[in-house]
Amino acid sequence: MPDYIWAFFIALIVALIVTPGVIIFADKTGALDAPDARKVHKKPIPRIGGLAIYIGFMAAMLLKLNFGVLTSEVANGIKGLLIGGTLIVLLGVIDDYKNLPAKVKLLGQIVAACVVVYFDVRIDFITDPFGDYLYLEYLAIPATIFWIVGLTNTVNLIDGLDGLAAGVATIASITIFMVALQQEVSIVALITAGLAGAAMGFLYYNFNPARIFMGDTGSMFLGFILAGISVIGAVKSAATIALIVPILALGVPIMDTTFAIIRRYRGGVPIFKPDKGHLHHRLLDLGFTQKQAVLLMYIISALLGLSAVVLTEVSGGMSIAIVICVLLIVFFGAKKLGIFRMKKTSN
Repeated sequence: MPDYIWAFFIALIVALIVTPGVIIFADKTGALDAPDARKVHKKPIPRIGGLAIYIGFMAAMLLKLNFGVLTSEVANGIKGLLIGGTLIVLLGVIDDYKNLPAKVKLLGQIVAACVVVYFDVRIDFITDPFGDYLYLEYLAIPATIFWIVGLTNTVNLIDGLDGLAAGVATIASITIFMVALQQEVSIVALITAGLAGAAMGFLYYNFNPARIFMGDTGSMFLGFILAGISVIGAVKSAATIALIVPILALGVPIMDTTFAIIRRYRGGVPIFKPDKGHLHHRLLDLGFTQKQAVLLMYIISALLGLSAVVLTEVSGGMSIAIVICVLLIVFFGAKKLGIFRMKKTSN
């Protein structure tokens, strides 16, 4: 059986076994998410579930990663990613207990991203749909840090309904896994399989009605690993727009975050000020239940993921057409839902 299959099941089983213990630990230590005006749950819920995702993932990596068969460059990058991911988890745990200021949390994310860059993980170039290369040169390091921190936060921001972030991250992991298999990038396939398994194992306890939330510990970790591995594996090697695969795979949180920035800017409020205008909030306003809203967003994520897989198999001109169609559908759908307007009830 391939190592990536083992990685998936190891992470899945460990996450399933560990999560009940994390629930008890969170309860006893006061790591609880209290309800407020923006949140949809009605009672305090344990919120350091990301620890279970991290433990499941790391168990799979420790058991199935074979650094001896990797090139020194890739092995070095994987080590940097695991160390940076561990720092992100520590930051998330502190935030889930202490509610760190946004600026402090952002600084911690930048430090973790810098650790990955220190291990020579960089976006050195991007490609256009026709396979031409654009070398970033002195912009490589800031572009990589921006990419990692940006994706870390997009997954964090979408974590607003039971099972939403875990499910979307699972779908994104499977998407990148499938493209990695197409491109024969085995290390990316193994790592994304492990991440999908850990997220799916946790999802068993996190789906509505949730017994535990992943908290910033989990959402930041999932976004961080997906961002880092997409750079390390050079999934962008296909003749498509650089990094388009992870962008589409994480299309739901990326677009939701982008729309939130536009909405808050147009509404004259600080970009980092929370509101109830996210996609999942709009779906609830339309009468969807939590489960229905989450399942619909799973379907959207799966369709975006499928388009990413197809993108790697078509010509440059067709890839441009697919991306334009996706963007147009998303834009008009978002406009119809009123995503660009501030809600009067936001706070």
